Amino acid sequence: MTASGTTSPAVLEQLHRRSTDPKRRILFTGATIVTMDPDSGVLHGADLLIEGDTIMAVGSDLSPEGAVVVDATGTILAPGFVDTHRHAWETQLRRIMPDVDDLGAYVMSTLAGYATVYRPHDMYVGTKLAALTAIDSGITCMLDFSHNSRTPEHSDAAIQALDDTGIRGVHAAMGPHFGDWDKQWPGDLTRIREKYFAGDDQLLTLRLAALATDEIAGPALAYGPELARTAKELGIGVSVDAVFGLSSSKAILGWEKDGILGADLTLIHATGLTPQAWEAIGRTGTTIALAPTSDAQIGLETAIPAIDEALAVGVRPGLSIDVEVALVSDMFTQMRALHAIQRMRAINAVYGTDQQPARITTHDVLDFATLQGARTNGLADVTGSITPGKKADLLVIQAEDLNNMPLNDAVGTIVLGSDARNVSAVLINGEPRKWNSQVLDVDLPALRAEVHTSREYVLNAPAA
Repeated sequence: MTASGTTSPAVLEQLHRRSTDPKRRILFTGATIVTMDPDSGVLHGADLLIEGDTIMAVGSDLSPEGAVVVDATGTILAPGFVDTHRHAWETQLRRIMPDVDDLGAYVMSTLAGYATVYRPHDMYVGTKLAALTAIDSGITCMLDFSHNSRTPEHSDAAIQALDDTGIRGVHAAMGPHFGDWDKQWPGDLTRIREKYFAGDDQLLTLRLAALATDEIAGPALAYGPELARTAKELGIGVSVDAVFGLSSSKAILGWEKDGILGADLTLIHATGLTPQAWEAIGRTGTTIALAPTSDAQIGLETAIPAIDEALAVGVRPGLSIDVEVALVSDMFTQMRALHAIQRMRAINAVYGTDQQPARITTHDVLDFATLQGARTNGLADVTGSITPGKKADLLVIQAEDLNNMPLNDAVGTIVLGSDARNVSAVLINGEPRKWNSQVLDVDLPALRAEVHTSREYVLNAPAA
């Protein structure tokens, strides 16, 4: 059952022949494995055994019995990246406003304008394109902050898109900011949960999404005791966007008094918060999703990703993409942006003194993009590290490509050297989703036509 070449067609053919076997075994051999498991670290010339959807073993000289054996010499195996916040429905509007002036310009153009004409099919197309692009760049888990569900059919379309791509998707549901809609949210969450999220062991999971305050879209979408109660009754987590500045800081302190901060709650951005708000976040173990390029490019509050503030109170954040109308779509850029911004600030803060800068490392940002992202999405026991018993969500990076060779430091190569072109394979739940540098099961001409048709409709339909 052996075939040389990490992503050769011969290997893929063998995997496809055994795709219906729930106990299918895949053995990667001879790789540099960046486990992101604190107890395992980086393993050189190591093997990784997958059975079905689960990582069974990581080590040396693992038995190949009954397995499709993949020669992974010259590659880095790493856990798939985890995106903790992306508005996937917007994807056919990519880079339509690359030099966006501020949050208000984005809100009025996209949320008060384009969003109001979206049909369920447009939700499907945007979300599908976002998920496939995520897979292409090594993101195996994506939280879709889906805040344009104007009808139940809009929600169904967004969820179906995640399911059709095979990504480990988190559907975080919220009603629209502006325009006409059925006002079915949050009541429709019960139907959605029963229809799509009844199983305990499935690729898709559900969260409630909300805004921090009523400043942008009114009180109905703002997180508070009522929405927290809804999420608790459904047994799901909550992701809160637009967490900025003094008004959000005040809200956070109120949430602590109400007992609705905690590990099941994710605060997105968290820029410009007061020290008191950060202390409350740290006390309660509330999770944080940073959006490094979004904060800096759109200029959200201080425009500085709140990494130092989070670490100071013991919170290790996840990372996210946010909006592709103005931003990039890959995790490599998020890691590099955060790494550069934090180290610049740390060195600048002690310039001219004899103090040592408190700098984060490449290992830190890879941890944020994998294990901490999984924790932020409520999936730390499922994904985020190459650990026996977790699901087989991983990526294969070609370490001998022109821009990566020679391999001297695997973590540094992932964070500072690699990009989507070096991701030759992606497995999600043990299933190949990218192989030989191509995302699988995608009719690209048909997808392209679908995307262009949807975009033209959205751009030309009169705003509701």
